[in-house]
Formats: sequence, structure tokens, C-alpha cells
Amino acid sequence: MRLTILTSLLFTGTALATTGAQAAGELNLICSADVVICEQMKGDFEKSHDIKVNMVRLSSGETYAKVRAEARNPKTDIWWAGTGDPHMQAASENLTLEYKSPMLDQLQDWAVKQAESTGYKTVGVYAGALGWGYNTEIFKSKGYKEPLCWADLLAPELKGEIQIANPNSSGTAYTALASLVQIMGEDQAIDYLKKLNANISQYTKSGSAPVKAAARGETAVGIVFMHDAVAQTAEGFPVKSIAPCEGTGYEIGSMSIIKGARNLDNAKVWYDWALQPDVQSRMKDAKSFQLPSNKTAEVPKEAPKFEDIKLIDYDFKTYGDPVKRKALLERWDREVGAVAN
Repeated sequence: MRLTILTSLLFTGTALATTGAQAAGELNLICSADVVICEQMKGDFEKSHDIKVNMVRLSSGETYAKVRAEARNPKTDIWWAGTGDPHMQAASENLTLEYKSPMLDQLQDWAVKQAESTGYKTVGVYAGALGWGYNTEIFKSKGYKEPLCWADLLAPELKGEIQIANPNSSGTAYTALASLVQIMGEDQAIDYLKKLNANISQYTKSGSAPVKAAARGETAVGIVFMHDAVAQTAEGFPVKSIAPCEGTGYEIGSMSIIKGARNLDNAKVWYDWALQPDVQSRMKDAKSFQLPSNKTAEVPKEAPKFEDIKLIDYDFKTYGDPVKRKALLERWDREVGAVAN
């Protein structure tokens, strides 16, 4: 047990006597990132802690629904990764727990603001801009024009050539929906998505699935977070990532402790550990190219940099609000999803 405590202290760099003393037993974790980084995080944590991690991989929309459904009898201790909007929604519905990590002063401003805006019920762990990846070989062989803007995705030649996730299950797709509303206005954004529907071959469950399909040549374009497109390029696939010319939104991948967590002390151990620079610097080893939230973590050279992208001032508070989110998703279901191919 002494070794466990010492290891925990080494990883946190802080005298976490309360959490370190409980660093044994189990941890029930939901991971809303790509399965490869989920498995790497689980493995790294278990190697350095005397805690068994019971991990489930679910998209952020699915996780929010699960946490909400289990509110009276929580089965999850901590929720790591996934877009910030559902985390903020869970916070506003009092489904998650306030926790001020001793690591907060080491984090980027956008990560700290994420925590402050929710009363410290969630925190930013990484960030990434929305865009898409397209299969360069398909575009070359079919003579398609490179899609540099949202408007270009409406080209008739791209009929049945684009995939995006369903915003009900995917935080990525909800970010796309909310971003377009902020760029165009709600009526114009819904009109755009109705037109785009003609070019959509599939609304996937997972946010990163569309660009994986593009990498395999099953579709020409996948609308995703840009780091997911970059990951396919890093794997050797003919995928080029694009930041749309009109502007785009971004995610703050977040982390929350579930209210009523059965293994609360162990959840805090994970929380502090996951904000460590060495832990976040390891994400690139799983081909995960987001921008880390710890200021001293290594930024992957492949990561799309915010300064190179035309970002909108994404309104996390408004679009993470349960009422706004519900209304927007219901409108998408009624006017876009209901007529999906």
C-alpha cells in the first residue's frame, strides 16, 4: 500500500493524502474518446495504481443519456473525454460533482474557464477544432473539387459521398450542429443541413466513424474533429484535413466525476492523474492529436493549431444548456433526421 501511495504522489506531484490513501479497489470509468486512447489511458493508469479500471467506451451523447438514466443509482464513477456540451449539460442538471483539482493552476485558460463556468463540475482535458477529412484518391479519381468551405459540401457531385454522425448520439455532430447555428443563424443552418442531407450516405453513431470510413474508401468525406482526420493521415491513409473557410466551432473535451460515485476517492485519483503533463503528452502515442489542457504537456506536431484555423467564439454555456440542446436536437430530428436517406 505504501508503494501505491508513493506512486500516486509521483504521478500527481502533489501530496494527495486523502485520495492517495484510498488508491486501491476499483474504478468505473466511461471513456468518450477513440477506443485506442481509452485503452492506453486505462492501461497506463492500472500500471501505476493499485486500482482496477472497469471501462466502457460510449459516445458523449450516449454517456449523458446513461448518466441521466442512472441518476438515482449511479453505476459510473468518472466520465473522461467527449465533447464539453454534454458534460456541461450534466453539470447543470446536478448529475456531476464539484471537484477542484490541485492541478487546476497548471491548465490552459480554456480548460479552467470550462471548470469555472460549471461550478467546477467538469474540466477541460483537451481541445480540438471541427472540420472534415476527405479521401484524396477518391477526389482525384472522380475529379471532385477540393471542399474548402461548408458551402462546398453542397456540391451535387458529392451526392452520397459524405458521412457525419447523428447529433443525438455524437458530441462531434452536436458541435457541428451548434457551430452551424452560430455561423449562419438557426433557420439558415437547418436549411443548410436539409440541403446537405442529399449528400449524406450515413449518419453514424460515433463522431469519428465518418473519417475512418473515408480513410477506407467507403465514403469521400467525413465531417469530424480535425484531429480525428489527422489521426487517419498519421496511420498512412490518403486523408487530408480541412478547416472550413467560413469558420468553425471547436470542442473542449472534458472530464466529470459522477454525483453519487461509489468509488469517489479513486475517481479523484484518476482526475488528478489525467491532468498531469506526462499523461497528456502520451496521448499522441495512441494517434490522438488534440491540444492538451496542461500548459506543459507536449503538443503533438501533427495537432491542428487553433491559431491556424478561423474559429468562432463558440458559446459553450448556451449550447451546453439542457433546454437549448433539447430544442435544437428536436428540430434536427423533425426537419433533417426525419427525411434522412
